[in-house]
Amino acid sequence: MSENGAGNANSQTRIETDSLGEVHVPTGALWGAQTQRAVNNFPVSGQPMPPAFIVAVAHIKQAAAEANASLGLLDNGRCDAITVACQELIRGEHADQFPVDRYQTGSGTSTNMNVNEVIAAIAAKNGVEVHPNDHVNMSQSSNDVIPTAIHVSSVIGVRARLIPALTHLRGVIYEREALFSEQVKTGRTHLMDAMPITLGQELRTWREQILAAERRLDAAADELLALPQGGTAVGTGVNALPEFAGQFVKFLKGNTDYVFRSLDHKFVGQSAVDGPVALSSQLRGLGIVLTKIANDLRWMNSGPIHGFAEISLPALQPGSSIMPGKVNPVIPESVAMVGAQVMGLDSANAMAGQSGNFQLNVMLPLVGGNLLDMIGLLTNATGLLADKALRNFSVNTEALDAGVRRNPVLVTALNPEIGYSLASDIAKEAYKTGRPVIDVAEEISGLSRERLEELMDPLKLTRGGID
Repeated sequence: MSENGAGNANSQTRIETDSLGEVHVPTGALWGAQTQRAVNNFPVSGQPMPPAFIVAVAHIKQAAAEANASLGLLDNGRCDAITVACQELIRGEHADQFPVDRYQTGSGTSTNMNVNEVIAAIAAKNGVEVHPNDHVNMSQSSNDVIPTAIHVSSVIGVRARLIPALTHLRGVIYEREALFSEQVKTGRTHLMDAMPITLGQELRTWREQILAAERRLDAAADELLALPQGGTAVGTGVNALPEFAGQFVKFLKGNTDYVFRSLDHKFVGQSAVDGPVALSSQLRGLGIVLTKIANDLRWMNSGPIHGFAEISLPALQPGSSIMPGKVNPVIPESVAMVGAQVMGLDSANAMAGQSGNFQLNVMLPLVGGNLLDMIGLLTNATGLLADKALRNFSVNTEALDAGVRRNPVLVTALNPEIGYSLASDIAKEAYKTGRPVIDVAEEISGLSRERLEELMDPLKLTRGGID
């Protein structure tokens, strides 16, 4: 059995003790008694906290050790041993050593102690005696570590993963937008034919939506740069020096390159999760934007015989187990499902946000796990939408042009010259007979063919105004 192979240690155990007594722990596990109790107590989902959350806790432990050492509370040998262990966790090593289910104690104490115990075990393997509580958890409480980890992991997730993915998506859309800046198509309101627009205008709408969502996400992440670390048990900072919080953010900023700052009134970040819930709502907003784009693409791709058939999305896989030749818009469908899941997770986060009782919210692991799930889903869906749908769709130019020319709603352009009532009569006759609207208008309106062609030029109409 490998040294870290906890999964293969079921037949062999060792005895660990905590304040409640003895616990049997798998021989190869780096965790200790408190982690094992949590494993035994919470066989709920089989889902541990996301790796990115564990990495955030490791960043916190390293910065705390460095802060404590700078204040003369922790000797340099133990500080170095904790730092080495934290760096291993930040690199993703020992990932199998964090088995605690995310549906655990509401403070996340089990996850905090899991990380403390693993760090202490790594230090011991390196020849340094480090106590999980006295040294790794010095000047801290689960009640400020876990809220801080929610902030840290969410900020890194949004700014290192999600926003770059959105920037990439906007770039792909911009390229296609320029390509189709003069490709006219029928606009639609209520799913019914409306005045013409260009495909470029439609694409720009999506790009502007994404940019706005990106800015809102960045603002929500900025709020989370303020950390409650240093509040310890209830927000007062008991068992921590007054200088600890400032030293902590100094080292965390240096280690992560993010401009974290200390929350002035740390009670706010521990008794409530208002900032994380605000980020959740913006992630939901992005999910809504991506779903709108996905559904537009599905409609535009529909057919190819009896649908809109305006574009053809890349054919990525057979669409049916029974209908040969059928190809489905699988990427937009996947993105729409991500949007639905994100909206559901946001609802759970909103309910969790109500669970701040006096000095502590007691659904912290749920919020932390959900936010990272949302960020991961949206990041991946954004990349798929960019590279497997929007980058390579083809435009059915003939179908678009023919649809625009047949559209009786073009008669709207005649309103300023002949009035709404007469224009309405022309439209109704064109609908009834199936004749081109310009032919009907030439018979009824009293305007010359040349003037009608000028007024009803589809590309000109996409630019607005009154002729």
